[in-house]
Amino acid sequence: MLFSEQNNSHPHRRGSIEVICGSMFSGKTEELIRRLKRVQFARQRVEIFKPVIDTRYSGREVVSHDRNAIRSTPVDTPEEILLLAGDVDVVGIDEAQFFAQSLVDVCNTLANQGIRVIIAGLDMDFKGVPFGPMPALCAIAEDVYKVHAICVRCGSLAYLSHRLVAGDKQVLLGETAEYEPLCRQCYNDVALAPR
Repeated sequence: MLFSEQNNSHPHRRGSIEVICGSMFSGKTEELIRRLKRVQFARQRVEIFKPVIDTRYSGREVVSHDRNAIRSTPVDTPEEILLLAGDVDVVGIDEAQFFAQSLVDVCNTLANQGIRVIIAGLDMDFKGVPFGPMPALCAIAEDVYKVHAICVRCGSLAYLSHRLVAGDKQVLLGETAEYEPLCRQCYNDVALAPR
């Protein structure tokens, strides 16, 4: 089906995908909340989703490290987003890296229906490996906004989130006790240092 055929029920709306990505402590969620609050102020219909596993600050809100918050709906799967989005103008999705790869198709479907989709998530895990559906989301997005934390060791722009605790499991929810933002050089110095 062509895009124009999928979008003909709302000819005045133009769907799009925006991705906000970067390391931990870079302001991804803060930027997502800022954009969504502007949309709410403009009286557009908004639904916001986050993975049910993210309960660090709140089970029902998207919350930044600075404790700014916005109401959200926790979901287990990307397909639930399609079921719960309803008749909206904008869909916000936080912590997108924790969702299954099917999030890419869900976001495409929403955008093709004329919905603006704004996504925030880590682009890489603690090993510097592209994380979950984020690389594919960046590839299909009209706009990719990369934000940076500051390296806690040298003050340069941070490259990724270095894990401070032992373990190889890719998903480990945490904050400053578990992760620190590092630039490429500082990360390489730590990763290549003898143990």
